[in-house]
Amino acid sequence: MDFIRHLWIVLCITVFSCARADNFQIDPLIYEEQLLWVGGGAGEVNTYRIPLLTYTLKGSLLAFSEARKQSSSDIGAKFIAMRRSTDKGATWSPTSFIVDDGSLADGLNLGSVVVDEETGAVILIYSLCFHRYQCNPSSTMLVESLDDGLNWSAPRNLSIELGVKSFAPGPGFGIQKRYHPNVGRLVVCGHGSIAGDGVFCILSDNHGKSWRYGAALKSIPYNQPKQDLDFNPDECQPVEMQDGSIVINVRNQNNYHCRCRIVVRSLDGGESLPVEELVFDKTLVDPAVAAGALQKQGVMYFTNPANSQHRINLTLRWSFTDGQSWEKEAVQIWAGPSGYSSLTSLKGDSPDDKKYIFVIYEKGHKEYIETISFAKIHLYGGK
Repeated sequence: MDFIRHLWIVLCITVFSCARADNFQIDPLIYEEQLLWVGGGAGEVNTYRIPLLTYTLKGSLLAFSEARKQSSSDIGAKFIAMRRSTDKGATWSPTSFIVDDGSLADGLNLGSVVVDEETGAVILIYSLCFHRYQCNPSSTMLVESLDDGLNWSAPRNLSIELGVKSFAPGPGFGIQKRYHPNVGRLVVCGHGSIAGDGVFCILSDNHGKSWRYGAALKSIPYNQPKQDLDFNPDECQPVEMQDGSIVINVRNQNNYHCRCRIVVRSLDGGESLPVEELVFDKTLVDPAVAAGALQKQGVMYFTNPANSQHRINLTLRWSFTDGQSWEKEAVQIWAGPSGYSSLTSLKGDSPDDKKYIFVIYEKGHKEYIETISFAKIHLYGGK
């Protein structure tokens, strides 16, 4: 027994040491970067905004954006644009428009993409008439692909199940629960209308066949006009931790308490967001914007324009403590104008899949809405 106990202690120390060594080896390097979309009014699109990025079970990458037809405004008619890569981001398919809202005065808003790892479905959820500008009611919509993003279903209106509350998913990705509780559940989080804002999550326990509302973290005052410094949680990115909790990194729209990110945690699979689990992360200085977050191999990654006033200086940070603290080092992805960002990684077991993460973000020289760029980041300094 003493020999077995000694062997167990040595093994534990070895595993712990290796884990710590991996942590200290992390040295992110921008390995490749290329523009996926360029605005400027050419063709049928004026501006590309709101980039999303996801993996697929077959090892592809899918990039999405709002292709705004007439102007850069949030309100107006749009397509959902998509490009697909089957070689880990080296090359991309031509742009296809997988959704067209016609000529709606208050068109579609992206959106959140979630991969069902049991069925292989890629599910994309977006809203129509979110701002209720010359239209009513608002609708939450869903399209899905069962063949690795090659073909997409007709849009399905979820408002029969969810009601007609204005709900803007993400922007970013939803999650499928891997750990207890509620293994297999799909969780997509977003925000409400400007007056009735806050973070809201929708849940599906049957692979996206039906949906219901779960957790809510409402703005204060709720359903009333907001002023500076009011509590107004907005666009958000959920990430599942290895303990089964869901950490949601949230845009602090009215700079309540700080010019930084709100972080809130659900302990019950997205059913609730207790205020006891809410913190303000002052390390994550933020100009009120949609940001990227990703958990990979026990490390949390985060991207945003790291500036308290302006959308500039897109920065990658990482944490070995599930986001409770952040390493002092950070990597500047782009010094200039930069806006929304989203992160993903491939889920394969190959060494390459473990080495890389991918970021898609709004990038410009004069304005952050000029282009959407894709960057492949080597986590270990290119080694």
